[in-house]
Amino acid sequence: MVRTLALGIGAGTAAYLLGLPLPWMLGPMICITIAAAAGLPVAQPALLPKAALPVIGVMLGSRITADLLAQAPEFALTLALLVPFVVLCAAISYGFYRRIGRFDPVTAYYSGMPGGLNDMMILGQAAGGDERRIGLAHAARVLCVIGFVAIFYGAVLGVRSGAGPSSWLTLSDMGATDAAWLLGAALIGMPLGRALRLPAAPMLGPMIVSGAVHFAGFVAVPPPDILVVAAQIVLGVRIGSRFSGVSFGAIGRDLTLGAGSSMLMILVAVAFAYGVSYVASIDMSQAFLAFSPGGLIEMSLLTLALGQEVAYVSLAHVVRIVLVIFGAPVAFRFLALKG
Repeated sequence: MVRTLALGIGAGTAAYLLGLPLPWMLGPMICITIAAAAGLPVAQPALLPKAALPVIGVMLGSRITADLLAQAPEFALTLALLVPFVVLCAAISYGFYRRIGRFDPVTAYYSGMPGGLNDMMILGQAAGGDERRIGLAHAARVLCVIGFVAIFYGAVLGVRSGAGPSSWLTLSDMGATDAAWLLGAALIGMPLGRALRLPAAPMLGPMIVSGAVHFAGFVAVPPPDILVVAAQIVLGVRIGSRFSGVSFGAIGRDLTLGAGSSMLMILVAVAFAYGVSYVASIDMSQAFLAFSPGGLIEMSLLTLALGQEVAYVSLAHVVRIVLVIFGAPVAFRFLALKG
């Protein structure tokens, strides 16, 4: 685990020096995935992701302002279109995994759902699907979507992520009162998120509390950048280490299938984002992030790193995941799929 984290830190530093977009998450993510594919011993950090998620939540909440909330009515069209977006993405991806991947119906169904990795693995296994294949399909989707979106924004749109060390907010820039409010948002938000049964509760709970205290003006600063960078490295390592113990051939096959499925979903996302940006006058870059079918945590972090509106994008992904979690089992029973 220590070696894996050290490799992730080195990869993040190298990616930053090379000027890659979202370097602190994309660098470790790619490096650890390659290490896992090469058969090197990599391990997912057990406790660090749990510590990283509240930091990210507090950081995301610090971006919630009165000006942003005033734009909330503009979110309505995006939220309304999430239902047909989810249905279309799931149908296209299901067909792809059945015809191209030759997955059995149950495994193809839950592999193609644009939902959370853990949730789809649990639901898919309960329905009789192949848990390993479903997990790898979603891990590949998250990796491919995050990589594609980050590189697209950097190479095509010229958007770079993150501040340089010279402009970082450091621990010394914060007062004791600020630190107390931010820590309190994390400590109160975690149990609140679990009590409300939110998806990604350790992140969304602190995000809600942090947004409230920032909106109220009790605190005006986000968490120090060094904590944010550490959180990104941990999440990048976590994504890459999901492929640990899987043969190179299996990783290559599942990544290829995941890339194909992801590109189909991204094409659908582009179409919906273009429609929303045209009708509701929402910037295309914002709408594209809202519809991009990555993980909730990763997409929220990517949105922040790219300097986009976090609340709008995070809300869209929360609604998408809730729709999939509750809608997928119902639709599965209705369709009466059999392995």
